[in-house]
Amino acid sequence: MKNIDHKPWYWIPVLNFASGLPYAIIISVSVIMYKNLGINNEDIGVYTSLLYLPWVIKPLWSPFIDLYATKRKWFLAMQLLISIAFLVVGLTIPMNHFFVISLAVFWVAAFASASNDVASDGFYLIALEKDQQSFFLGIRSTFYRLSLLTANGVIVILAGYLEEQYSDMHKAWSYTMIAVGLLMTLITIYNYFSTPKTEKVIVKNSVEAQKASFASVFASFFRKKQIGLVLAFILLFRLGESQLLKMLTPFLIDETTVGGLGLGTQDVGIIYGTFGLIALTLGGILGGIAISKDGLGKWMLPMILAMHLPIIGFVLLAHFHPSLLYHIQWDLYFFNFDYNFNVYTTLVVVLEQFGYGFGFAAFMMYLIYVAEGESKTSHYSIATGFMALGMMLPGMASGFIQEYLGYGNFFIWVFISTIPGLLLSRFLIFPKDFGKKSA
Repeated sequence: MKNIDHKPWYWIPVLNFASGLPYAIIISVSVIMYKNLGINNEDIGVYTSLLYLPWVIKPLWSPFIDLYATKRKWFLAMQLLISIAFLVVGLTIPMNHFFVISLAVFWVAAFASASNDVASDGFYLIALEKDQQSFFLGIRSTFYRLSLLTANGVIVILAGYLEEQYSDMHKAWSYTMIAVGLLMTLITIYNYFSTPKTEKVIVKNSVEAQKASFASVFASFFRKKQIGLVLAFILLFRLGESQLLKMLTPFLIDETTVGGLGLGTQDVGIIYGTFGLIALTLGGILGGIAISKDGLGKWMLPMILAMHLPIIGFVLLAHFHPSLLYHIQWDLYFFNFDYNFNVYTTLVVVLEQFGYGFGFAAFMMYLIYVAEGESKTSHYSIATGFMALGMMLPGMASGFIQEYLGYGNFFIWVFISTIPGLLLSRFLIFPKDFGKKSA
């Protein structure tokens, strides 16, 4: 049931922020946390990549979200569960065997977050008209990525500040995760009051009807045109990015003696939380506007190149290790920032974040095209499930590949890994004006 009079600017930004924040904490910030708490790169690569699994297999239960209750009830319930899980993680970090215990709780949060994504994506597709979907795609993608940068920027800065204040990594990260749980609680409350009630509850009463619905949902997806090529593209498009994301933070933090840049936790947080944040915002907004104006066909190739070419910057950083150029220190209320400003590192991050914000809009718009038709919520979930599989498997191997190749050759390998997805994109068939705003 469409309703275009419910002021989507009020709910789209925060709803998508609520999708990205738990994902970033579970998949990305956990890498920084475990690195600072003494876990080695191989274990980080394997176990934090396994946390992708709920996003991979979410199509298995996504039909339940279609069949029972409303998308709104689902994402509100899942966001509340995520809030509780992060609070529990914060309480377990000071314990013995914190690694195993926190991973187990992160798993619960990951399943809840994947379910939240299914419900939020379905709500977006139901509540907006198609031309609104293309226009707000850039806003949606931007605020999703803003949540990732909030996690990797603001949250990491907070953790770095607490590390310096307490000289105790476990206490610092415990307080940080509790703060994340409280933030997620506030976001859930906001979404409860801001999101519109646009859906009608349709319950399949008979077991036969439920089985038919499950079977038809999955069968209809795999009958789509070019499905083999489509799945190959989805799986390989993020092959390079999946490895980059896992080893980028260790590269920035590791000492120069082992090939890293030797940045502090606050340095990394400020780079991503300020300069990266601005670049991502501009890139995401421009990406959505470009597709809305000209359609996906014109922008698919330029946007893919915009995403992947900045990896060359990390290749150069790893080989030349530019020295720190400026030391900046300032007081902000009770925060004392001590920041090493490296022009070259910051420039590379800015280009990467802008390219990602601008380019990822094309990939997400294509997934919306793939999901077109009946059961679009479940079909979109299946498509993003394959996307998550393409992130999980290479990410699991990334730590071992990096240790074998070293950071310099690893980033060259990451850049080479982007080529298969680029080549496959040239054979995809879709309406060239898909996503273009109607007159």
